[in-house]
Amino acid sequence: MGLITEFKTFINRGNVIDLAVGVIIGGAFATITKSLTDDIIMPVVGYLLGGADFSRYFIRLGEIPAGFGGNPQSYADLKGAGVAMLGWGEFLTVLVNFLILAFIIFMLVRTVNRLMPKPEAAPAATPEDIMLLREIRDSLKK
Repeated sequence: MGLITEFKTFINRGNVIDLAVGVIIGGAFATITKSLTDDIIMPVVGYLLGGADFSRYFIRLGEIPAGFGGNPQSYADLKGAGVAMLGWGEFLTVLVNFLILAFIIFMLVRTVNRLMPKPEAAPAATPEDIMLLREIRDSLKK
């Protein structure tokens, strides 16, 4: 089988196409979740905890380079200058984003599983002794 033919066979499988659609929708859904986290949830949490923006919480590990022109209290400015930092506020935002996305996917899969018809269980195989007794019964009827 030629490489092109094999590739076409691979692509035309239903599960590969379903996976591609899932990845595309997942990417679009991730942007919605990121916006929900960054624009709605984290500002409320930040307000309740006394800060307006979690991305400003960081621990500076390295020295600020000479000639630094940005704000020394800005995570984005320091990160742009290449200063070593632990950005725990940004990490917290990403973690909340992940938890929201994982919960929504869990609820979606749970709902789909409930809507899908349950496969009928195959009847249990008749034990061999029962089959033998049936054969004896049938032969006695003759």
